[in-house]
Parts: sequence; C-alpha cells; structure tokens
Amino acid sequence: MSREELLFIIGGEQGAGLETTAQILTYALTSKGYGSIADRQYHSNIKGKHSYVHSKISTKTYPRSLTYPIQLLGCMDAETLFTHYENVEEGGYVVYDVSIEDTNIDDIPSISHELKSTYKKNDIGSEIIELVHYLEKEKDIVTIPLDFQAFLEELQENFELSSSQASRYVSSILIGAVSGLIGLDEKSLDVAVERKFKEKEKIADQNKFFVELISNKIKDDLGSPLELKKSELNEEKRLLVSGNDAVGMGKITGGISFQSYYPITPAADESFFLEEHGEEKNIVVIQTEDEIAAINSAIGSSLTGARSATATSGPGYSLMVEGIGWAGINEVPVVVTYYQRGGPSTGMPTRGGQSDLFSALYGSHGEISKIVICSGDHEESFQDAVEAFNFAEEYQVPVIHMLDKFLANSVVNMKSPDLSEVEIRRGDIGGSKDYKRFADGPVSKRAFLGQEVMWYTGSEHDEDGNVSENPGTRVKMQDKRMKKLELAYEEIPDEKQFKYFGPDNPDFILVGWGSVKGVCLDAIEEMDGAYLHIRMFSPFPADSVKDILSKCETCIAVEHTHSPLIKRSVSMNTGITIENEIVKYTGRPMFLMKVKKAIKDILDGDKRKVIEHGP
Repeated sequence: MSREELLFIIGGEQGAGLETTAQILTYALTSKGYGSIADRQYHSNIKGKHSYVHSKISTKTYPRSLTYPIQLLGCMDAETLFTHYENVEEGGYVVYDVSIEDTNIDDIPSISHELKSTYKKNDIGSEIIELVHYLEKEKDIVTIPLDFQAFLEELQENFELSSSQASRYVSSILIGAVSGLIGLDEKSLDVAVERKFKEKEKIADQNKFFVELISNKIKDDLGSPLELKKSELNEEKRLLVSGNDAVGMGKITGGISFQSYYPITPAADESFFLEEHGEEKNIVVIQTEDEIAAINSAIGSSLTGARSATATSGPGYSLMVEGIGWAGINEVPVVVTYYQRGGPSTGMPTRGGQSDLFSALYGSHGEISKIVICSGDHEESFQDAVEAFNFAEEYQVPVIHMLDKFLANSVVNMKSPDLSEVEIRRGDIGGSKDYKRFADGPVSKRAFLGQEVMWYTGSEHDEDGNVSENPGTRVKMQDKRMKKLELAYEEIPDEKQFKYFGPDNPDFILVGWGSVKGVCLDAIEEMDGAYLHIRMFSPFPADSVKDILSKCETCIAVEHTHSPLIKRSVSMNTGITIENEIVKYTGRPMFLMKVKKAIKDILDGDKRKVIEHGP
C-alpha cells in the first residue's frame, strides 16, 4: 500500500558524503512535487564523528516540523545503527553494509559513553549482527544488508576507477537503496544528480549509473514497500532552500551592497551563498580577520550609503558589541544577522538554541535604539532579511535579525517569493549647505560621507557630531535617539511584529518565537489551542500581546532554553506572568510527538516540561 508520508534518517561519518546524499534525495523527491523538510545534525569536527539527516516527505502538506518514529534508517556505518535503532518503528526498514556486522560497539571510539551505557542496558548484544537479529525478531523490522564493496567493485569495472576513486561513491549506495524502497523513478534521480553535479558530466554519469544499479537491485528483491502516493500538492513554484539560503536571497533582493563576515557556524553558509550568487549584482563580500573588523567594516560601508550587513553567531556577536554601540550613538543603519547556537562560550557550535535573545536586546553598555526581529521559518527569513535593511535606513539604527541553527541548516520547499510585492524603502536622505548630521529628529536627514561636512566619534556629541558633554546636549541627543523606537512601534504594521494563529477562545495559547513556530503550529492543528508568534522584540508589541494573553488562562512558553527568555520579555513589557513552559536545551530540534505530550501534561497540571529526545 502506498504511503502519504515518510520519515527517514540517513547517517554516517562526518565528511563521508552525507550532505550530498541528502541533497540528491531531496532534489529528486521535490521534483516529484512532494513536500519536504530535512534537518542536518552534525558534530563540530571536520571528519569522523556521527552525522545524520532527519527528513520528512509528504504527499499532502509542506512539512513544518519533524517527529519520531521513522520508517526508514539508512546506515553508512555501524555507529548510525547503534545510535538510531530505537528510532525505527515496528515494521520499518534498515539498510546497512554487510561488512559492519561483526563491529562491536566497544570498538567505536566516537560513540559516547552515555550511548554505550544506554545501549548495553537493553541487553541486546555488542555486535551489529546481534542488533540486527534483535530488530528482526523483537520489532519486526526488515533489515537489508548490502554488500557495499561488491557494488563499488562493479562501479570500478564499468568506469575503470581505482579503489580509492570508487570509495568516494559510498554515499550513492544509500541514495540508490532509499530510492528503490520508496519507488523513485530514474528520471527524477537523473534530474537530481545532474543538478548536484552540474558542469561535472563525468561524475554525474557515474553517479547516475551507480544509483540506478542499486535502486533496481532493491526493487527486484523487495519491490518498493515504502512507495509514496502521487503528490496531492498544487503545482505552485517552490524553492528548495536552507535558512542560510533564504536570508542570502532576501539580502540580495533587499539591495545589499556589502557583507562582511568572519567564518563561524552556523552563519558562514549565508556569506558563502552571497559570494557565489552576489557577484553579478556587484555585491562586495569580505572575509575579515575577526568579528570586530566585520562589524566595523560594515559600519564604514554604511556611512558611504551602501546597504551593509554582517553575519555571525553568539561568540562573534560578543566581539561586535562595542561596534554596535558605536553604530547606535552615531545612528548608523547597519544589519547584523545573528544565528544562535548552543552556548555559553563555545558551547555546542553546531547545535541549536535560543538563549541569545537578551544578548541581542541588551548587549551594549549604555542605551541605544536598535530593532530586533526574529524569523520563525524560511519565508519569514527571506522577508525579514529585506525588512532589516528597510528598518535600518528608515530609523537609522542597527537592526539585529535573529535566527537559529535549526532554521539555518534545515532545508524546506519554500514558497517562491512574489518579488513584485517586495518593497525597498530608503529613509530620509539628503544634505544642505548648513548640514547638521544629527539635527532635528528622531530621524535626521542622512547624507553620506563625501557629500557634506560631518563628524563621527564614539563620544556624545552635538547636532554637528562634535564631542560634547554638556548636560542639556546629552539629554537632547539621548532623547532623540531613544524616540526612534517609539516611532518604529507606531509605524511598523502589527503583522511584522507578531502573528496569532488559532481560535478566539482557545483552551491554551503557546507563546514562542523563532524556529519553534513550525512545531507549535503543527501541535495546535491537532489540539484545541492557539499560537502567539512574536516576530519583533524591539520594539515589543506590548499592547497586542497583553490583549491576547489576558483572554486565556493557560499560556505556555515554548523555547530552546533552560529558562525561557520569552517569559521574561512578556513580563517586563506587559506585566503578565506566563506560568507554564515547555523547554528543550539539548541542542536538538523540538519534535512534534514530544511537544504534544508536553502540552497534555501541562493541561493535566504540570507547570514545566523539559524535552530531551533526539540523538
């Protein structure tokens, strides 16, 4: 019987081609019109440790979140099977290399002591073959041992490759196996392979041969037991993008001229995207020596009139704080795209979190006006990247655009933006004979360096920009700068500050921001609840949030932190205390089945639920 949706994981050693495997499979599936989401989880080393991609494919919807159990597990190595075997549902499928059957869990140094200890408590046996027998007998799972080496030797013979050259195609074995099990046709696979290896015809031909060889082998032996139904989704144009890609596209659409960066996970891929696609738009992208240089060069570029931005993560933002303060006192429109990850300190560089909200809001000595916007999905990431430049120039303030690792590294079918609806706003530009850079307000006329005479320093100043510590001048200039947020609060439409999903009188309201949006929306679809999604924290939509939350007795904060910052933000701005919370701080995404269970427990009387699921 054909399926309406499929959840699967493919895993292997970092650096073994897993990302290529995931990209080709996702390209092939989306070319058939299926909705998809794929989340990449990886360690902060270049090669060796366990990495995996968790995907959901649907014939009826565009997925917004992931869940467990999965129906298919594809293993490039023994560690993948030891790590994920419990995630496979009864009657599911496991593909693995027959050569790993005698691998003992104690002989894999990269497996954590915690995982080994948990595994051994199940008393299954220490070798893969014992685990295979357990899965077959106890969980009715179909295990598919493939002779990876025999397949590679066949590839060598057909294309006269050396053994080392052939070994680079191990990842294609899983592509073929998964394709065969779900019934993907050769045309879709060919399109996906050609897209991945465009301008590399020889490599593309070898991959197509190899993938189809294995896919046909699976179909001959097993048929396609996980075959998907024909997609019921409409034919609207969709883009297959990561969060990094969506922001990069938004910045290009929004008219960026200059981007600086120092490589840091998970922000760097956005700058790589701009380097690859921005040249024809004359976008200057510079890798600086550190994050201090990155923010300062972006500020300098902005002073010349260029739409300028930088991208970073937590440790990098910490280094940028003094520069952001300089931009604040000098009313410089500059954008900082802030990709959150697990902290504190270096923390978990390749895992997610939402613990940096207050860093973005208050990370500067002294008070400055800055706008802080937070994206909840890929479409918002694109829209907010455009609006960040608009807000920066309209109010002449730094704009912090916040995302997190979960958005940055997940790939979805994003609705293609209607570029005719994109608005580029420039703010009040121009000079005069007696030009004063900081006159009037709260937003002054802005001339660019070289157009008029002006002064910029890091100190308090008068309307010309000359240093002044006069009390009256200080009050006048500080009032001018801080009134920018009052103006922004009045002018920015509600839909860009928050969005409410659900009925007028729900049983409960989930309150969140950022990447929890997808899982919260999926949860309330199956329960009689609502979701309040906050997109802007500075200025904070206090009146609207207070009005919404005051009408429901059960409000639940949902956040990737130990102590939800959204609870404190709501309390500080509205006086309302959110009593309940669902939190996760393992660095892994929130999964639908766990969020639904946590909501039920809170409705039954619990106040705090900590989610820990995810390898």
